[in-house]
Amino acid sequence: MKLHTLRPAEGSTKTRKRIGRGQGSGRGGTSTRGHKGAKSRSGYSQKLGFEGGQMPLQRRVPKFGFKNPNRVEYKPVNLSVIQALAEKTGAAEITLEVLRENGIVGKNDLVKILANGELTAKVDLKANKFSAKAVEVIEKLGGTTTVI
Repeated sequence: MKLHTLRPAEGSTKTRKRIGRGQGSGRGGTSTRGHKGAKSRSGYSQKLGFEGGQMPLQRRVPKFGFKNPNRVEYKPVNLSVIQALAEKTGAAEITLEVLRENGIVGKNDLVKILANGELTAKVDLKANKFSAKAVEVIEKLGGTTTVI
């Protein structure tokens, strides 16, 4: 063993600099916080979006429009998609579970059936909503529509 091979034991030393422990440490006095101002004081926390007294961006930008908090969003599914699904699975009844299993709608999506595209198969559909034209097309082919 030689002096140049000596090392402290694993975990016995800390790499963190201790501040506020006197002038001799080199990190005493203002404890690396600079002089005066809000940031040098204890308990300081900056408000979200604070820009040093300058008018914050969210107050400078003009506001317009209205977001209805009660809006109900439906995932649209066209009759062409229903036709393709009926051909693929051969199912006479198509429910939300069938649409979810085939990756057409998400787990929590509300579904509205729209009349876009051709439908030739007789299908019994269960969904959250239907357009009037879609109901007309489905029932003309002998299928049924059920609102869940």
